[in-house]
Amino acid sequence: MVHMLISDFARLGQVSVRMLRHYDAIGLLEPEQVDPASGYRSYSPEQLPVLNRLVALKDLGFTLGQVRRIMTEDVGPEELRGMLRLRRVELEDEARAVGSRLMAVESRLRMIESENSMSADYVVKSLPGIRLVARRATLEMDALGAHIGPMFDAVAATIGHIPGSLATPMATYSIHEGGMDVVVGYAYAGDAPPGTEAVELPAVEAVCGVHLGPMTGIGQSWQELHRWIVSQGYGFAGPCRELYVRAEGEDQSDWVTELQQPITR
Repeated sequence: MVHMLISDFARLGQVSVRMLRHYDAIGLLEPEQVDPASGYRSYSPEQLPVLNRLVALKDLGFTLGQVRRIMTEDVGPEELRGMLRLRRVELEDEARAVGSRLMAVESRLRMIESENSMSADYVVKSLPGIRLVARRATLEMDALGAHIGPMFDAVAATIGHIPGSLATPMATYSIHEGGMDVVVGYAYAGDAPPGTEAVELPAVEAVCGVHLGPMTGIGQSWQELHRWIVSQGYGFAGPCRELYVRAEGEDQSDWVTELQQPITR
């Protein structure tokens, strides 16, 4: 049987010598041999599958105590692959969540940087009443991005086969203590299919502006519009509305969203 120095086995297994010594100390992976005179540890290449499994379980997020129990229960390769796939999904979800938080921080920084400037590219206009076939939900603010798209998809699945029914996507948002009340749907005069409802948006006078680009920056656009409304002495009159003028494809760089905030004089 071939025996390897601990440094060589560490290189083979892509771990540190210190980690191998630690695994030995806690009884997870002991050397094949220990020289009684020098104390040198030597390992066998046949121990590599054990090391790979140990490291995989540790990367899954198991504690070393849990790893010891799993190792002694001899979890099969297929089950281990399933566990690794599950952990991969969890890590991908964590990465997306971190990415969303980073984009929220960047958006908030832009808001801070623009506090001393205010756009005048707003218009006060009368909006006609409109009927939506829609879905409703009450969501946490930080969950909007994960739910709005699927809500639109759910409505589209019920009326998308009807020509022209998806031409005017809209959403309304109303903040209260319990979160954000959201209505998502399409302007449509027909009956509301099961799983949707008809929502009548009344005719209103509104301050309107345009947000260009990704939804990650729309909070800044709304804040600037609302600051303008306050500076002009208007009051807020109902949920804000978003009309998605252009919102197709995964790349949101060319999306166009009209912001509509009903007001009172």
